[in-house]
Amino acid sequence: MTQKSPELTTPIRSFSIQLSSTPRGARLARLLATEQLRSWGLPLDPARQVIAELSANAAQHGRIPGRDFRLLLYVVADTLRIEVTDTRDDRLPTPRLPGPDSESGRGLILVDALADRWGVTPGLPPRKTVWAELPL
Repeated sequence: MTQKSPELTTPIRSFSIQLSSTPRGARLARLLATEQLRSWGLPLDPARQVIAELSANAAQHGRIPGRDFRLLLYVVADTLRIEVTDTRDDRLPTPRLPGPDSESGRGLILVDALADRWGVTPGLPPRKTVWAELPL
């Protein structure tokens, strides 16, 4: 009897959606991704927090009126990769410590704490992709 290698028996799952670069689009990204993770039988947290932060950043800082952002989730083996692509390659994300009274500015610090790895990949101008990888 021959055995299949693990690479061939483990399915690669993916989910992709394009949404408006608005607060509503960011909220939909989190909600739809949560339902997708649930349908795959994967844990919702911390993935939904990372998705919420990256989507909110795309809607707020990566926004150009009339241009959307794309959310891509895919699972390979025991890793969930979250990618959010926007159309502001001139604005790269930089984690900063906000002041104690700041109501925002902690998103990338949270992503850094929750993800195994995260980064930015340039795309075709004017795009960039901010990604994070989480162990399952």
